[in-house]
Amino acid sequence: MIQTMESRAPRARQAKNEHSTATMRAAAIDAFGGPEVLTIHTLPVPKPEPLEVLIALDTSGVGVWDAEMRAGWVPDGRPRFPLVLGTDGAGTVAAVGSRIRRFKVGDFVYSYSFYNRKGGFYAEYVAVPADKVAHVPEGRDLRHAGAIPTTGLTALQGIDDALHLKRGETIVIHGAAGGVGSLAIQFAKLRKARVFATATGDDGVEFVRFLGADAAVDGRGDDITLAARTFAPDGADAVLGLVGDGLSFCLDAMRSGGRFAYPNGVEPVPKKRQGIQFIPYDAVPGVRQFERLNRAVEAADLQVPIDAEYPLEDASKAHERLAAGHVLGKIVLRVR
Repeated sequence: MIQTMESRAPRARQAKNEHSTATMRAAAIDAFGGPEVLTIHTLPVPKPEPLEVLIALDTSGVGVWDAEMRAGWVPDGRPRFPLVLGTDGAGTVAAVGSRIRRFKVGDFVYSYSFYNRKGGFYAEYVAVPADKVAHVPEGRDLRHAGAIPTTGLTALQGIDDALHLKRGETIVIHGAAGGVGSLAIQFAKLRKARVFATATGDDGVEFVRFLGADAAVDGRGDDITLAARTFAPDGADAVLGLVGDGLSFCLDAMRSGGRFAYPNGVEPVPKKRQGIQFIPYDAVPGVRQFERLNRAVEAADLQVPIDAEYPLEDASKAHERLAAGHVLGKIVLRVR
């Protein structure tokens, strides 16, 4: 599973800009709708501009935000069809823009670019601004690296930048078994915090305990407030809310002066409460952000759970699996 340094070296010695393919396969939509609208298209390979990197993708992440776009939500303006979905993935550099010096053809990279203007990551190739690309963390293969960028940045920035979690503090991670939560548990433990996690079902509870949660409950069947108060009698210092249902029970377990962070898009968000700081945030890619993520991935010896994987041709089935719910970790597409 682990990509060795020896296996990376031959690609890294290739000449600059070997890419010559004119077309590529991509899972795209021609209209909004259910998972069935995702079909394979043959599209032109995007050309990298001076500050862009062209990535030959190996693995692409699948997230709820992709399903929301497929169903009709777009961040701004009118989409151009066919619309290639996907916000993140990993692969090898196929070409670099004329002003790029940090990367060379053959480098193993991963990337997060939300609503990427030259098309998403459900494709054989993607052209991405270079500041949204980073070398794959040491010891990670492309399969697992492709599952990290969106969820990894969201998890780490929630723990560090939104909550400023400190050693010895107690955090409640609500919805801890998903793609973000499964990584947030490990980053919180890296910061020496005490972690109380909620998940769904016995398998979800077992899963988050395996990842390092000090205590865990079934968020749908157990009394979250009672269990969290038992774990932290003086009240939790922080809550990271990753699903909307049941969040109010987590806030009931907080101390006065506590911090509550949640990624934008989590709904419903509880009404604001006196004495609790509400902190909505978005994951932000960038050179320094990826450098910090790489350090955390390596320091935590991060486990990246993959619930299911599908070939690019079965992107619609990946969305059906996403809609079925109870995803433990991340769903990915294997492009190559």
